[in-house]
Amino acid sequence: MSTDIPEFAVLGHPNEGKSAVVSTLTEDDQVRVSPVPGETTVCRTYTVTIDGRDIIRFVDTPGFQVPRQTLAWFNTYHKDPHRILDEFIAAHESDPFYADEVELFCPVARGAGIIYVVNGSRPVRGDDLAEMEILRLTGRPRMAVINSKHADKDYTRDWRREFGKHFNSIRIFNANAANFHDRISMLESLKSIDQEWEPVLARVIQAFQAEWEKRQRLASAYITHAIEKSIRLTVSRGIDGGDDPVLARETLAETYREQIRDIEKSMFQQIRSLFKHRVYEVSLPEYSVLQHDLFSRKTWELLGLTKTQLAAAGALLGGTMGAVVDTAAHGLSLGMFTAIGGILGAGSAVLGGRRIADKSPAGIRLGGDRIQMGPHENPQFLYILLDRALIYYAHIIHRPHGRREQKNITDVNDDTVKKQGITTRLTPARRKVCARYFKAVKGRRLVRDKNAVLAFAVLVQSLLEELSQTSE
Repeated sequence: MSTDIPEFAVLGHPNEGKSAVVSTLTEDDQVRVSPVPGETTVCRTYTVTIDGRDIIRFVDTPGFQVPRQTLAWFNTYHKDPHRILDEFIAAHESDPFYADEVELFCPVARGAGIIYVVNGSRPVRGDDLAEMEILRLTGRPRMAVINSKHADKDYTRDWRREFGKHFNSIRIFNANAANFHDRISMLESLKSIDQEWEPVLARVIQAFQAEWEKRQRLASAYITHAIEKSIRLTVSRGIDGGDDPVLARETLAETYREQIRDIEKSMFQQIRSLFKHRVYEVSLPEYSVLQHDLFSRKTWELLGLTKTQLAAAGALLGGTMGAVVDTAAHGLSLGMFTAIGGILGAGSAVLGGRRIADKSPAGIRLGGDRIQMGPHENPQFLYILLDRALIYYAHIIHRPHGRREQKNITDVNDDTVKKQGITTRLTPARRKVCARYFKAVKGRRLVRDKNAVLAFAVLVQSLLEELSQTSE
């Protein structure tokens, strides 16, 4: 192994999940993953690069094809054991019968460590025992990985018993469910297979952890910026005596909604790229509340604060809240609020949350020959935007790069009105941070409350970290 860039060859029988493991470990969705056995016929090297520097390499290899015959040759070899792989390759490199074995042994012969992948949802077979013994005879540092591909069957105990006879380390790693922290844990386990590799792998782990913290900061910045931009957005248009005022209002309202959607879509794309989902379209699961449009009645029923929490938010905003002038259709409250104090402010916030889906578009101010919509005055809008951002982030970080299909999860009951977002579970102290932020960014003052903006950014980053520690 290179003293600078550690390299591991991922070996195993065909269709055990080797390519999915490589794809997930490297966060590379260009790795070809297929349910058809034998798709990988030549070794392909995938390098993890952080800040322009190569950190670690993984080699995706063909599956064993003739392990029993290969083991028979290994058992007849009585020369220098350190050269057993080189001798096997030299003896069989022109023999098509051993083509796959020759190919998969090449990176190991160069000094790569071994990650042996098996499907833990099937029983141990004779070919598996032959492969384990072959890898033991190579004398190379090696880890066994149990990749459980099907949850309904589990032969982990049997695999562990056999692995204990042949490997330095054993780990369960489900390539279809592993997240960033699982990758770190895998690297920690790799440190144990050879003491000489501990320093270089420790540097790799440190680089991964620094990269994770950087992504958290950037994701928080993307989300905070998108929310502020959405809340502060204003659109306007000119009108004259020949315009239909109702049509003008609805046209402007749709322009406003479309620009908000574009801001959110851009933020989603930034998060997706940040976590390196670039090639395959990362479609949302059917059960996701994000399948509903941002301005649909269903979105505003399922996300954001409860009526009681929204009333408290209105009270926190105090004199900036007042009676709702009007509301827009499909969950968009754009009415301008009058400054009439804390108690009425609380009531107006509830009114805005209750009426959001049933009225015609408004929040439009008449000003001579122009009408204007925005900035948004309903505090619920902040919590809707934040919920959607957090839900999307959770989906992306828990989507392994080696998974090509969606999870089969039952859809939510379309008739339920129970809140399904994250903001409804915020503590009162955290909701106060959100209220101060909303007040700071929607105002027209030249000097904003910078402490409120900073506190909200810190809150978002802490929520992202909490989500990364939980399963999807």
